[in-house]
Amino acid sequence: MAIFNQKGGVGKTTTALNLAAALARNSVPGLLIDLDPQAHLTAIHGQALGEAHNSVFALYQDNRPLDELAVFWNGVGRLIPAHAELIKVDSIFGKGPAILNRLNNGLQALEGAGGESVTMIDCCPFLGVLSLNAIFAADRILVPVSSDYLSLRGALQIEHTLKALEPVIKRRIERRYLLTRFDRRRRMSFEIQDRLRRQFGAELCETVISENVAIAEAPAMSRDIFSHNASSRGALDYLALLEELRTARFL
Repeated sequence: MAIFNQKGGVGKTTTALNLAAALARNSVPGLLIDLDPQAHLTAIHGQALGEAHNSVFALYQDNRPLDELAVFWNGVGRLIPAHAELIKVDSIFGKGPAILNRLNNGLQALEGAGGESVTMIDCCPFLGVLSLNAIFAADRILVPVSSDYLSLRGALQIEHTLKALEPVIKRRIERRYLLTRFDRRRRMSFEIQDRLRRQFGAELCETVISENVAIAEAPAMSRDIFSHNASSRGALDYLALLEELRTARFL
């Protein structure tokens, strides 16, 4: 599952981490791939920031197996870290089919070797070779949309992008839209929710991720929401999201 929006600050990294942690609490092994040159997910891990040859960049540079790059993350699963060198992937390796399918091929090899049953890809907030790798590799896409109008615009751009790519990949990628940073005290939150529901119907998650202090605090302490505050509104929201996605067989 790729977690993607063409806008930053909407909760992609937070959602990837906390969904993986929710899965781990349900004894489901998960693999996180940080495919963002900003490496925010890797930074939250705390010990995964290192040399480029030990990051997912090595998949593109040397075609290293993903299993060799994964590091353990207590309470979460495993992480394939990012590195700032990822920003060079477009310019160094071009946009040919071999590069666009590099991640897909790597994941297929990992699956053949008995890898994790669930993989979540934290994407960068722009459409380029890295994001296309995630889209080409993904069975499903989760689009976090924060409760503001610019984020709504990003969601509409994503839908346009996915529809344009479907003839290329010869299939329709199942997707869900997830409202994040939802503040029940703000009328705008409900207006954005209504707009999304009218635009995407059943593809909008019923669960919303509330604006929550604990969600904001946890990354600064190198923790997921459950290890930071398992009784918080944010933790309950992510457990509800996991249940919704599993019931819908989306995850």
